[in-house]
Amino acid sequence: MLSLRSISLVLLLSLDHLRVAASQCRLKVNNVLDDPSIPSPAPLPGNGTTTAPPNADSGNGTSTQEWVPFNYGKDTIRGVNLGGWLVLEPWITPSFFERTNNTNVVDEFTLGQLVDRDVALDMLKDHWETWITEDDFKAIKAAGLNHVRIPLGYWSVPLTESDTQYTTSVAPYIPGAWPYLLRALNWGRKHNVHVIVDLHGAPGSQNGYDNSGQRTGNPQWAVSSNVNRTVEVLRFIAKNAGGMIDVMELLNEPGGFMPSVAAVIRDFWLNGYSAVRDAAGEDIGVMIGDAFMGVGNWQNFLTPPQGHGVLMDFHEYQIFSKPELARTWDEHVEFACTHVNTLSTFASSNLWTIIGEWSNAPTDCAKWLNGRGNGARWDGSFNPDPSDLRTFGTCSNMTGSWEGWSDKYKTFLRRCAQISWSLVMSLRTHGLIIWIGHRYFEVQVEIGESIQGWMFWTWKAEQADEWSYQKGLEGGWIPKDPTDRMYPNLCS
Repeated sequence: MLSLRSISLVLLLSLDHLRVAASQCRLKVNNVLDDPSIPSPAPLPGNGTTTAPPNADSGNGTSTQEWVPFNYGKDTIRGVNLGGWLVLEPWITPSFFERTNNTNVVDEFTLGQLVDRDVALDMLKDHWETWITEDDFKAIKAAGLNHVRIPLGYWSVPLTESDTQYTTSVAPYIPGAWPYLLRALNWGRKHNVHVIVDLHGAPGSQNGYDNSGQRTGNPQWAVSSNVNRTVEVLRFIAKNAGGMIDVMELLNEPGGFMPSVAAVIRDFWLNGYSAVRDAAGEDIGVMIGDAFMGVGNWQNFLTPPQGHGVLMDFHEYQIFSKPELARTWDEHVEFACTHVNTLSTFASSNLWTIIGEWSNAPTDCAKWLNGRGNGARWDGSFNPDPSDLRTFGTCSNMTGSWEGWSDKYKTFLRRCAQISWSLVMSLRTHGLIIWIGHRYFEVQVEIGESIQGWMFWTWKAEQADEWSYQKGLEGGWIPKDPTDRMYPNLCS
């Protein structure tokens, strides 16, 4: 137990002392299922008709809480992405890709091309069964979160010839994840965790990233047949599962930096919105993204009376370029704060807005974060821009298991984060609160809390704890209560 003298000394710390302590934490390491029988509040034709995984718990046991509809626009979304589950990403589950024994397998597209189909399907089924389970939904709820965002590939949506005028072939992709989505929707309903279903991969790839299903320098989504096919995928999802989905995100990160995508994305949002509304009615929310074009490009778009119940998804990362990586700790926080006014102004006069993806990662050191076989900008092992050859330090002990991180990095994430939770908890037993928190985590939460909410990326990752909400809870740099603020008003 802390002595009264110790408590007094802590209380005598002035705000100036706290600012000095915070400045010392700047990152400067460069100097060193059967049928699930899903209940629906508003049953729709076809809802819950596709079977869940065999021998799987359908989740129809007694819920610990009564289901409570979410009041969008009033209640704050606090959630986490279930990344790397129904859409594979090499950096989230590198062991899956290593087990293929083929370095050319860099995404789900090449998995289907280069690995025996039966072998690949067995691998996928095992992954779908184990990567996210009902226990994860329980833990997410226990962590004080109220939403999950589930990425889904178009190839997992079982359209038939009667559902589309286009081909139903998804080759070389390997379908089969749809029943696992249905089971997850049931878990969400059981544990009062609201679900955003996010179409993460579209035909032809909407951005060329491996997280779209296909890593390619020549994405082909923007051709009319693929755009229209994507609308029909959304229609099927809304028709067959819309009664269990809280928000349908029409497409993740369409590459508006490509002229071909920028030319079609507005019409796609409009047609996708109409497809979801026609199939599922007015009770389901619809989410669009800024398509890397900035929210300012979406003024007065899909606002009433043109649209109803529409949300804007904005993503905030500061690690995918050398200028971003060059920022000091304080500069990362200061830059994050620049989003508050922009997003809150947009949200107040246009669409409800959330930060749908962000993380604690201060570097791009996570293995294969930049694609299987690629290193990191941080240490110079990946240099997509030959005009900027700056490096910022070693990646050793900057990623992987937090238990193996260097003392300096632990200081960065833990001492700067919170002195220690045991100290904070001890002080609280005396009715005292010391507001010393993980500033980078909290500043991004502050952005989300200033608008309609936030979704951390991601719940878990095999070898990158700095990206894992689950490991952040375990290691103590993410609070067990997301409303527990130790640095309130960082952007004020």
